[in-house]
Amino acid sequence: MKKRSNYILGLLLLTSVFVKAQETERVYLSGKGYQDTKQWDFKVSDGRNSGEWGVINVPSVWEQEGYGTYQYGIRFYGKPHPEGIADEVGEYKYEFEVPKAWENKKIKIVFDGSMTDTEVRINGRSAGNKHQGAFYRFSYDITNLLKFGKRNLLEVKVSKESENGSVNLAERRADYWNFGGIFRPVFLEVLPSVFIDRTSIDANHLGEFNANIFIGSGEENLMVEAVVTDSNAKKIQTLIGDLPEGSDLIHVSGKFTNIHQWTAETPNLYNVEFKLYKKVDGKKELLHIVKDRFGFRTIEIVEGDGIYVNGQRVLMKGVNRHSFWPESGRTLNKELNYADVKLIKEMNMNAVRLSHYPPDPDFLNACDELGLYVMDELGGWHGHYDDAIGRKLVKEMVTRDLNHPSIIFWSNGNEGGWNTHLDNQFVVWDLQNRPVLHPQQDLNGVETMHYRSYGETQEYQRGKNIFMPTEFLHGLYDGGHGAGLDDYWEIMRKHPRSGGGYLWVFADEGIARTDRNGQIDNQGNYGADGIVGPHHEKEGSFFTIKEVWSPVMLMNDSHLSKDFDGTFIVENRYDFTNLKDCSFSWELAEFESIQAKGNKHKTIKTGTIKAPDVKPQESGKMNVKLPNNWQESDVLYITAKNKNGNELWKWEYTWDKENQYLVPENKGSISSEETEDIIKIAALSANYEFSKKTGKLVNVSTSGKNISFSNGPRLIVARRGDRTLDGTVNPDFEKGEDRIYKEIQVVDDAVDVAESIKQLDIKKEEDKIIITVLYHGILQKVVWTIYNDGLLQLDYSYEYNGVVDLAGICFDYPEEKVKAKEWLGDGPYRVWQNRIKGNTLDVWKNAYNDPIPGESFNYPEFKGYFNNWRWATFTTEEGKISIANEKPTTYLGVFTPRDGRDELLYRLPHTGISILDVIPPVRNKVNATDLVGPSSQPKWLNGIQSHTIYLKFDN
Repeated sequence: MKKRSNYILGLLLLTSVFVKAQETERVYLSGKGYQDTKQWDFKVSDGRNSGEWGVINVPSVWEQEGYGTYQYGIRFYGKPHPEGIADEVGEYKYEFEVPKAWENKKIKIVFDGSMTDTEVRINGRSAGNKHQGAFYRFSYDITNLLKFGKRNLLEVKVSKESENGSVNLAERRADYWNFGGIFRPVFLEVLPSVFIDRTSIDANHLGEFNANIFIGSGEENLMVEAVVTDSNAKKIQTLIGDLPEGSDLIHVSGKFTNIHQWTAETPNLYNVEFKLYKKVDGKKELLHIVKDRFGFRTIEIVEGDGIYVNGQRVLMKGVNRHSFWPESGRTLNKELNYADVKLIKEMNMNAVRLSHYPPDPDFLNACDELGLYVMDELGGWHGHYDDAIGRKLVKEMVTRDLNHPSIIFWSNGNEGGWNTHLDNQFVVWDLQNRPVLHPQQDLNGVETMHYRSYGETQEYQRGKNIFMPTEFLHGLYDGGHGAGLDDYWEIMRKHPRSGGGYLWVFADEGIARTDRNGQIDNQGNYGADGIVGPHHEKEGSFFTIKEVWSPVMLMNDSHLSKDFDGTFIVENRYDFTNLKDCSFSWELAEFESIQAKGNKHKTIKTGTIKAPDVKPQESGKMNVKLPNNWQESDVLYITAKNKNGNELWKWEYTWDKENQYLVPENKGSISSEETEDIIKIAALSANYEFSKKTGKLVNVSTSGKNISFSNGPRLIVARRGDRTLDGTVNPDFEKGEDRIYKEIQVVDDAVDVAESIKQLDIKKEEDKIIITVLYHGILQKVVWTIYNDGLLQLDYSYEYNGVVDLAGICFDYPEEKVKAKEWLGDGPYRVWQNRIKGNTLDVWKNAYNDPIPGESFNYPEFKGYFNNWRWATFTTEEGKISIANEKPTTYLGVFTPRDGRDELLYRLPHTGISILDVIPPVRNKVNATDLVGPSSQPKWLNGIQSHTIYLKFDN
């Protein structure tokens, strides 16, 4: 079967040669990526399935094919050749036929990426020197090694570890997975005997075009025509250049008018065909055609000022990104690469840093087409390549990628992984002379220091250079990214020397282990840093980022006054786009009652809004023509979309309106019974028991069936374990205390309960019974009103004057009995004190889940804190528990948020189902909450906190 398939391949190759004789032919010996592979013979030296010849899909990482040993790089940090590391060697064999018609052609074999030391043999003979460095395209001229019209044997030997210690330190001792294998495609390039080897384009935003065309063989009397067309294949201009005597370089240049510039907002692309001719007796013979794509744009760093694209200062709203997919490791395909770019754009980002190695070409193509500013990075993570290897790999990276207009920076390694001797090597190959940066160091007028606190960020911005952290707000589980971003972004966007920044990191790097039946492995907390999960499951921070980085902002308060006239203040935070190119719409809606659960809002009326003429980085007004009775609705939604019809954000606005979601129906009878310790009340089908010693609800049943909702209202007040009474951080506390939130003991929960209650009164009325409890200490007053239809009203007040991170009341309910919740409020994601943005007011529903962060990825999480809530219904094994909030000024607490098994972010007190005035912020992997800005600071509670809620129980 293998012989037949290779024979067919040969026929196809032969046919294709006659179709496009002057263009470079690319013929794949492997597949093109994940889920498009070819089987080669394979043997691995060690680990799983070692020592025996089998087959393997190419491209792939061999661990995902069932071979070798999984290895995470950080374990062997700083050691070039350590004992005990996974250092398998893989041997590949593949047979292929080439047509006899290729005998006058130049044949190259090209590897897009192989980890890491790679030796290639054709028909038993070496193709060239061993290649070292995993993430780079390399090739060999194999013309003289081939048997034309016959079967040829390709043998490849790939060593997972490099013989060169600097390669290991740069690539394989880092905080990410190490894999082995030919993980990107392998193909043949079929070229004419005289050919264009490579090109280098510089097209600036003024329309000035320059290109160097390098000739791959010695020849005289050559010329190039560069035919430039727009995205619709309309010919714009033809430029001509001749080969100087004794040179291998042809230069063409010209000036274009009425061009469309390339930016991340306006990714306008042009095509160019470089046609190589030989001039013979006054005639031109076409030898070779090479096609490229480019954009007219200019990148400039103005020292002490900012980063400029096409003369406009821009801020990077960026993220770091690994090339990764759980089932295939570093082997991707076009679909996955484009999906990454689309998700990044969906968060209203405009930039991406390729950490910590060059990506697949498909990813850069997507950035060109869809619009992202790219920082393309040479490998390096604390360690760096030596001079000889480094120079070679800089050439391979730059010459492959330089014509992509999306690339505006080169990055020389990461966090000390810079070989400074290589800084001057990028311009050798890059006609555009893009800026070179050192992530986590000051270079070329840009300070990129990582993970500065909020205060340190302000201090760095007071320096003389542009501050653009290439990593900040280090995510982990549900912490970081969105938490504190609003604070950081406000100081970044307002500071005259800010360059923006890049969040760490786009996606969890969780591999689906083939030795564990596909279990996702994030290597503990090392790889669980993403905004999205391994399969791009969206976490809450995804939407926080989307709102904070929206290029369109409505600046009105979310609570409209009665005399609102429909005028909105709008800010255009685009750099190149006028708001008249966007679209806006409005929607008036009503929310269904709590009894009509299962529905989101009911649309009353919709309309479009004339997009205002507001220039980039300016503000203006936008008028919404609402009907006269707009205040009869419950909410006004305003949606902004970009010129492509993609939603930028959806804002909601409410106003003062009487809405009581649980209302007594004045039906049924009500009675009470007292014992020494308990007050029992029967109302219609509901039965309640209250403790006379504590004033708490201790038992609920309805229609004779118990509902285990009890032990409340219990006051909960807590603060971070290392805080002083003044809210500062006690330096004497042990490491880790910043993650522990300790409950403050309050009088009403003291052992001596006689000191807790001051007075308890029962008042009976015709349709209700009122129990009033007065307390000593912090919890001051609780009033239970039980209506004759079984509705329960709770009025309570407490006073705590001091620093808190969590405060309110709570009830107990067995978490294992809960099946689902439905609520009217901001959702569908939970919030933290420092991550409020990113949700929308509506009716939401989700089933119970209790995922383990970093190990399971079920979003949105069921548990946590929810704001702006009006009502919530919990469906349980025992029945339904409904809670309504008189005013949406509190938070609804749904059990205790779960951190990862290592509890690196928080350990919170158990609060059951709670009504809270203060909820905690969340830290990130690097910075505790006191270091992440104003919204992350503890709250000073002062005065009496008074609230009213309603409870309803049904079987």
